[in-house]
Amino acid sequence: MEKQKLSRWNSSVDFILPLAVVFVTGNANKLKEVKAILSDGPKPIEIESQSLDSKSIPSIWTTSLPEIQGTTREVAIAKCRRAAELLDGPCITEDTALCFQALNGLPGPYIKYFLAELGHAGLNALLAGFPTKAAWALCTFAYSAGPGSEPVLFEGRTDGTIVPARGPGVFGWDAVFEPTGAELTYAEMPPDQKNKLSHRYKALEKLRAHLHSVA
Repeated sequence: MEKQKLSRWNSSVDFILPLAVVFVTGNANKLKEVKAILSDGPKPIEIESQSLDSKSIPSIWTTSLPEIQGTTREVAIAKCRRAAELLDGPCITEDTALCFQALNGLPGPYIKYFLAELGHAGLNALLAGFPTKAAWALCTFAYSAGPGSEPVLFEGRTDGTIVPARGPGVFGWDAVFEPTGAELTYAEMPPDQKNKLSHRYKALEKLRAHLHSVA
């Protein structure tokens, strides 16, 4: 695989990273968080982005990635494999799950559909008859070196509780998830605080280590 030096660095140590690793997403909030997390720390990584739903890209890409049914890991592998084929190169994809203990892990990877249909109040209503509101947020990043390369998975998990919505309701289910040990929901947290404890952060730190190990 081709490699390049990141010329923007002022450090006396040069790091070599895979060339043109692309984060495949059409979600601006996710992209902002990923860039903020990976650009931070002693080993920053620059991420380009590509939405396979965009009308501005070549027609061969205009079919969106299929919605795979299965476990979070199965969904992540299938999505990343397909994205690498469409992009003909290295890429990163992400799948997020919100799992309710009382519902044996549901909604899980289908949380975006539950949220779209029920809203924040509806997610709370799902747990109204249960004694526990415990939940965990699970993030799975998949990295493929290119077509024909089996995706490698990196998971991050943050435990917490489902609560009535607090904070801005602009980023998915952030307003109803309060991490264990915190007094704020994700939505109430400043970005720097969320990005040091979130499920996404934990998965990305594993991804960062992998990219540097293969560079």
